[in-house]
Amino acid sequence: MKNKIKVSSLLRKLRLLHPADILRFKIERAKNKQTNKEFLKSHPDVKLPPDYLIYESHNMSYSSYFYNGKKDAAYFKSIFEKYVPLKDAAILDWGCGPGRIIRHLPDVIGNGCSYYGTDYNEKSIDWCTENLPEIHFNKNELTASLPYEDNFFEALYGVSIFTHLSEAMHHAWFDELYRVLKPGGVMMLTTQGDVYKAKLNKTERQQYETGNLVVRGDVVEGHRVYSAFQPKPFMQKLFKNVEILEHIEMPIEKDWYPQDQWVVRK
Repeated sequence: MKNKIKVSSLLRKLRLLHPADILRFKIERAKNKQTNKEFLKSHPDVKLPPDYLIYESHNMSYSSYFYNGKKDAAYFKSIFEKYVPLKDAAILDWGCGPGRIIRHLPDVIGNGCSYYGTDYNEKSIDWCTENLPEIHFNKNELTASLPYEDNFFEALYGVSIFTHLSEAMHHAWFDELYRVLKPGGVMMLTTQGDVYKAKLNKTERQQYETGNLVVRGDVVEGHRVYSAFQPKPFMQKLFKNVEILEHIEMPIEKDWYPQDQWVVRK
């Protein structure tokens, strides 16, 4: 792990993370070539985004993109329905990417709900708009501004979005999400919490342990290689104007580092 941290830090300093990430994408695509080919053969009616959009939002497995997206959609339903009625609700996927989760919500939730997805990746939004016509999509900018009225959504979620934003954008975007959420509405957001301390260098860990956000920049903010790590005290301060309903932490499993899940109510 220490060697990986050193290599990553060096690539970041040399501004080579983007080229390294493209190389990793090509390697992962080659590794998954046969299983992806089999998925296409057995699922001829499933519409899939371009490979890099799948990789950028999840990993390079078509099966994982589709079935884990469906699994996550069902999981979010189980969380939301504990706190808000899901009949005729408006639900937002903040940072929807190429529709990995939101494409399944109409089937998983139904109940006359309306579904909205927003993302700053124009290619993702173009693909979603063309291929998922029953869902309303919007391209947002990095700056915190959404085209929805105040108090519009009963529920919203953001999976691994704060993890790619600066401290200023944490505050700006949370304020914007708060604005569009109805009173009594619920939002679920994921962060890189305590299990990610194993990925931090000594200086970063000291900063994290003092309750401060740790940001690895030197790349374009919002991209997958721009990374932020959120200690509990930082998130608790961010959520000072909402009720924290759940803070879900899970242990590391092999090479999988699960993100923290924060469920809050306006």
